Amino acid sequence: MQHARIRLVGARQHNLKNLDLTIPRRAITAFTGVSGSGKTSLVFDTIAAEAQRQLNETFPAFVRHRLPSYGRPEVDLVENLSPVVVVDQRRLGGNVRSTVGTITDSYTLLRLLFSRAGEPRVGESTLFSFNEPAGMCPRCSGLGRVVTADTSRFVDLDRSLEGGAIQLPGFGAGRGREKYWYRQYADSGLFPLSTPLREWSPDQLEALLHGGEAADRLGKPVPKDYESLVEHFTRIYLHAEGEVSARKQAAVEAFTRSAVCPECHGERLNEVARSVRVAGRTISEYTAMEIGDLVDVVRAIAGPATAPVVESLVERLEALTGIGLGYLNLARPTGTLSGGESQRIKMVRHLTSSLTEMLYVFDEPSVGLHARDLDQLTQFLRRLRDKGNTVLVVEHDLDVVAIADHVVDLGPGAGAAGGEVVYEGPVPGLGRACTPTGRAFGRRPALRTASRRPTGSVPVRGATRHNLRGVDVDVPTGVLTAVTGVAGSGKSSLIGVLLEQHPGCVVVDQSAVSANRRSSLVTYCGLAGALRGMFAEAHGVSSSLFSPNSAGACGECRGLGVVFTDLAFLEGVTSVCGTCRGRRFTEEVLKYTVDGMSIADVLDLTVDRARLLLDLEPLKPTLAALADVGLGYLALGQPLSTLSGGECQRLKLAAELRRDGLPGLYVLDEPTTGLHPSDVGRLLAIFDRLVDAGNTVVVVEHNLELVAHADWVIDLGPGAGHHGGRVLFAGTPAQLCDDPRSVTAEYLRRALRR
Repeated sequence: MQHARIRLVGARQHNLKNLDLTIPRRAITAFTGVSGSGKTSLVFDTIAAEAQRQLNETFPAFVRHRLPSYGRPEVDLVENLSPVVVVDQRRLGGNVRSTVGTITDSYTLLRLLFSRAGEPRVGESTLFSFNEPAGMCPRCSGLGRVVTADTSRFVDLDRSLEGGAIQLPGFGAGRGREKYWYRQYADSGLFPLSTPLREWSPDQLEALLHGGEAADRLGKPVPKDYESLVEHFTRIYLHAEGEVSARKQAAVEAFTRSAVCPECHGERLNEVARSVRVAGRTISEYTAMEIGDLVDVVRAIAGPATAPVVESLVERLEALTGIGLGYLNLARPTGTLSGGESQRIKMVRHLTSSLTEMLYVFDEPSVGLHARDLDQLTQFLRRLRDKGNTVLVVEHDLDVVAIADHVVDLGPGAGAAGGEVVYEGPVPGLGRACTPTGRAFGRRPALRTASRRPTGSVPVRGATRHNLRGVDVDVPTGVLTAVTGVAGSGKSSLIGVLLEQHPGCVVVDQSAVSANRRSSLVTYCGLAGALRGMFAEAHGVSSSLFSPNSAGACGECRGLGVVFTDLAFLEGVTSVCGTCRGRRFTEEVLKYTVDGMSIADVLDLTVDRARLLLDLEPLKPTLAALADVGLGYLALGQPLSTLSGGECQRLKLAAELRRDGLPGLYVLDEPTTGLHPSDVGRLLAIFDRLVDAGNTVVVVEHNLELVAHADWVIDLGPGAGHHGGRVLFAGTPAQLCDDPRSVTAEYLRRALRR
């Protein structure tokens, strides 16, 4: 058929090398390849971005100006696209009012049920909404917690206004939006600009923080639009509408204090709403139940007046359970969900959709899933396809790749060594392809038969957290231990107690490595000084010229390479600097070269290229460590804010590998996240190196190759939520295979047989 395939001509986004490609429609296509090979550049930055850009162009200008802006990707032609739905791993931040129930509309249906069947009858469903004045607790305004501005953190009393006394984000005497907010106070005529705040009168300080009568007592005209710092912070951060960015969430955490509301005890609702019951339970009791149990309770509610609502709610709850989230509850704040949980929540929105001919794009949907739950995931992808949709999946898990109708394997390497299609066709052909993915396809894990002997143990006693109830377990020292179990079985809770009882552990998790937009790979790893010194020595000039944060910075973007526009209550906008074109330095600085490369050229080098081209002794150990953990494709100057959770974790691991010291206990959270199967062996070699040096390594992990390689396994379960929370097994991987109770054992046996 003429429109049976998506057609791309000349795709050159990032490292893509002028690709021509056709992708079948109404099919599942898996995009594979090592990290940095170009999968994201092709699927998200080219296909999805162009589909969204073209769809946005069909709207009136008034609407387009309020939609995210998608630039035209570097591609000559893209044909036969459909409206796109992107289901990525970006965490569901939402705002402080967002819960699993509200984000999935399950709570909306539950409110409707209580308005129809609740006793005593109180009427409208809005009376059960903690986001509506009629239903919210008056003390905490429906937040469940009393959140107050911590004014002690708002200002630095030892500084003056012009010296940067205001510590809130967006204040400074610089330019643009920062200057605008600063001038609101500097130009008010109420405050001395050069006097440290500690020397101000009590009324002056009170007027700055709270306004009100204190401002009137200063004896000067108060501007009509004057807004104190507390009023400003409350309006911008605490009363923000819609989804709140990670930057604003960080500001709320940094400048507030919170405690459980003493009136509603965290239930968010007023006394009237809390008193209504359906089948003997309040709405708060329903939302506190695990979804897997809640669905049975709701299904039992009978009556013609509520039948349609019950049917719709059961369908939504079953969808959550079917995608492996039955251990959550509807009251769970979305900000506490992991990336994998967030992605599966997004999937639920499309399970009951009747739309067809859509283009669905998924980013490693297997992340955070136990092998048991992959069956549910693959069924979901097939159902989307069978409705007549096109499904594109960027994936490393070969069990997910195996159910695809078509595979596009990119490579052969990462960065400049990638960007080519090295295999395209059906799944069986991938197993015969001479590519990293092809060689990994069908490979069996190697079961460790001679486990290392522990040197001792770290006891965890009386672990009681979430679904753990007084769990005792001994973690062996001097070996590699895998902590396993289905999602929600209690793995993270157990590790949390381990860290509490033994605070000396080295935690290498997936949290961001820096909140500073200026931080990059070289600054985090301590390489920036050596690079600046190399250029300074070669040309006899100051090394500060070669820092984007100092004398050599572009004057327009101040060395960021981008210009960030703060739109106050709207999401900020970031655009490439028009003066330096993203290179971060002035033209004069870029004229200084070493071996034909400017400082910007060096920062654009990948770790692997830098190892070949830069003969600088201080760099070699760090670059080798970065390559060892599978980050050789990252650019030296890559901002840390662009790294995924898995990349952040491996960067921290690389930093640990360079340190010398006494043996320690390392705890890692799913370190194989985002890793191609060909790189897992390299990661295992690093763990072996750490253990052989006398360290203890504890890994929370689903990857069966790592589980088979471990010396010891602690398996939790048998299920999720209150169906889990018990140590089912503790022993070697070989012993685990013989355990009939463990779900992990069942799938490990399958993997060893394939």
